[in-house]
Amino acid sequence: MNDSLLSALAGLAAPAPATLPGRVFTGWTSAPSRLGDVFVAVTAHGVQFVRPAGSADEFAAAYRDRFDRPLRRLDRLPAGVGPALRGRAGRPPLDLHALSDFERDVLAATARIPAGQTRPYGWVAREAGRPRAVRGVGTVLARNPVPLLVPCHRVVRADGAAGDYMFGPARKDALLRDEGANLDEVAALARGGVHYLASDTTGIVCFPTCRDARRITPAHRHGFPTVAAAVAAGYRPCRTCRPAA
Repeated sequence: MNDSLLSALAGLAAPAPATLPGRVFTGWTSAPSRLGDVFVAVTAHGVQFVRPAGSADEFAAAYRDRFDRPLRRLDRLPAGVGPALRGRAGRPPLDLHALSDFERDVLAATARIPAGQTRPYGWVAREAGRPRAVRGVGTVLARNPVPLLVPCHRVVRADGAAGDYMFGPARKDALLRDEGANLDEVAALARGGVHYLASDTTGIVCFPTCRDARRITPAHRHGFPTVAAAVAAGYRPCRTCRPAA
């Protein structure tokens, strides 16, 4: 190649746009959380992937398998991500673009469960607009790309048992207790076949972890195995926790 051609080609060269790395790579780093250190992957749209810290190579491979993008180390997390992982109020932007509509709906419903409260998988399915997709909800939450930021630890089995969790059932229990969930009371009620609590002063029936249920005094509290049984007895579903008849 002659010098004149090289010179002409050099004149066509332009610096890469500043946004190019962000379109090619996803940033990642480690961070402390309520459950110890985690690895976090962040795109220009928000947090995309959170997993327990372990092997960086395994984290990168799991990320590539799911999102088909390479990772590049970040110097620091975007503002707000660290406090949210440590359990402070607020949630940073999330990048859920790679998920299906159903997956996003499941995560959106899960994100509405208040701290210190739990809901069964069937409730999430109904809130996500797919009341028959209970098993599908379980599959989505088992693969939740952003645990802690979308609190899948607040979703439990219909029989009152905590169920599985990607960080382990002991940590699920610890998270809920740290949030103030009345797990021992819920377990005792479940052993007696009670999964819903009603108040004869307000006329409503709730999940036992609902803030309204926890205000019911013992003299005015009535337990039911199903919402349908409570409705048949003259109670109406709580508008706060929205149990379904």
